[in-house]
Amino acid sequence: MDSGFLAISAGAVLGANLRFALTLALERLFPAFPLGTLAVNVVGSLIAGIAIGWIEAGAAPAGAIRLFLVVGFCGAFTTFSAFSLETFSLARAGLVTAATGYVVASIALCLAATGLGFLLGGAARP
Repeated sequence: MDSGFLAISAGAVLGANLRFALTLALERLFPAFPLGTLAVNVVGSLIAGIAIGWIEAGAAPAGAIRLFLVVGFCGAFTTFSAFSLETFSLARAGLVTAATGYVVASIALCLAATGLGFLLGGAARP
């Protein structure tokens, strides 16, 4: 098996399990608010940003760190980290309108798709 797949898989196993554990712990403390999801999204975005910063500064090897930490760990820990990195990259490149459009489209389309999924699944509530 390719070492890239192994790096992604190892990171994903850690990320998914940590997300599960953290979400469970925070749901017990704050049952009325999805603090677990918010926490993993914020922490995952921070980790992804740090990793990309290390890579861009030449402080870490791009392949290994990116695949294990960003794609594998953060990808399984939270998908919001990819969204945040892509938005930040667009804005950093001076494409502020594109970044704004991406944020609006992502939120609107994902909420609409979730609503459609509930309807298609028969679980929609008024």
